[in-house]
Amino acid sequence: MKKYRIGDQPQRIDSALIKGFGKVEVATIGHFRHRGFVHHSLRPLQPIVGTLVGTAVTVAIPGTDSTLLHHVLSMIQPGDILVIDRLGDDRHACLGGGVAFAAKAAGVLAVILDGPCTDADEIIEVGLPVFCRGVSPITTRLNDLGGAINLPVACGNVPVLPGDVIVADGCGVVVISPDEAEEVLAEASARQARANRNRSKIEAGEKLGDLSGAARQVAAEMEREDG
Repeated sequence: MKKYRIGDQPQRIDSALIKGFGKVEVATIGHFRHRGFVHHSLRPLQPIVGTLVGTAVTVAIPGTDSTLLHHVLSMIQPGDILVIDRLGDDRHACLGGGVAFAAKAAGVLAVILDGPCTDADEIIEVGLPVFCRGVSPITTRLNDLGGAINLPVACGNVPVLPGDVIVADGCGVVVISPDEAEEVLAEASARQARANRNRSKIEAGEKLGDLSGAARQVAAEMEREDG
């Protein structure tokens, strides 16, 4: 069995999808879609400005080893989002200030890390958006244990394929298959355009329950029970 398994470079997502999803909040997608959302325990180290959209480049590295994480930074293209599967390890930090600096220099748009990082202050100073499971002082080494690049992985309880569309903001991360992306974007864009439409009405004295229809539903149910 091969120690290192490296797949082909993924096809990059269309620039129109990047532009479109960049105008949409992840929570807007969460109003109508329930698949593909990375577990909320993966949180951004620093505030995220706007919505980040990029092509998934996947890495799977075991326990104490980060050999392939170093290697993938010579393969990645500017604007890609690096998705790191730690294969269940939540003790060792594979990403610190030095690796974050190299990733930023290589053009990595963001990192989605299913495990802890280290050197949080340095990562923030570098300006690399990182979603992870907290911080650990125990780091990985180049232990030559193996792993995979650009093959299917799991991150935050979600399957991720190389080439998937990654959409991330301060609320979280969603993974979308390219063959569903246009349909999801169309619905998300329509909903985003309607966002906050009720604010002026509420300011004018109308009630949310009346505007949303909740009051009508409750009244109908109470009438049914009374009848």
